[in-house]
Amino acid sequence: MRILLLEDDLILNEIIEEFLQDLGYEVTCVYDGMKASEIMYDEQFDLLILDVNVPTITGFDFLKSLREESITTPAIFITSLNSIEDIEEGFNAGADDYLKKPFELKELELRINNIKRLLHLDTDELTIGDNIKFNTKLNYIDYDGIKTKLPLKEAQVLKYLLKNTNRCVSQDELSSNIWSYESAPTSSTIRTYIKNIRKIIGEEYIETIKGVGYRFNKK
Repeated sequence: MRILLLEDDLILNEIIEEFLQDLGYEVTCVYDGMKASEIMYDEQFDLLILDVNVPTITGFDFLKSLREESITTPAIFITSLNSIEDIEEGFNAGADDYLKKPFELKELELRINNIKRLLHLDTDELTIGDNIKFNTKLNYIDYDGIKTKLPLKEAQVLKYLLKNTNRCVSQDELSSNIWSYESAPTSSTIRTYIKNIRKIIGEEYIETIKGVGYRFNKK
């Protein structure tokens, strides 16, 4: 699991980085909002941990810009801003959690674990149907014991739809969260990926919402 840590206090940044690495996470550290924005062009992350009062671009504005581009990577704010207005602004910016400084590192671990539980971020196998499983680590579908390997982008599309079960996902949202800032795929490319996935798991699981996008329907 890859984490982007935005924290401009060098000592606290190092303490959190070492703690998360000891828990087995891959951590990328940045110290200002502009660098955080730049690195999002090149890399994908499973979780964002963001201070608010950082140089160049605040954590609030950074997350708002991601949400405006339909990037849904879960985010936890860690900040000394602790008024109810600050907390409200943090959640309005798109945060999944808000942790007030100072905090115990164990509490940060608990908050991360809760997000992982709610969003199924740390499981290698997702259930599609009674006899259909999707291994998100090795990118194969197990249908009645028959394993079919998926190309990387098709696997990422399926994983994203599964993690947003019963919610309509637009093509723009798929593009923003899977391709990040790579060259955006055409609509026909995404349709082809969906078609290929349906051939393996069946037509009934992924519904096309005309003019909007796709919805994974859990049975």
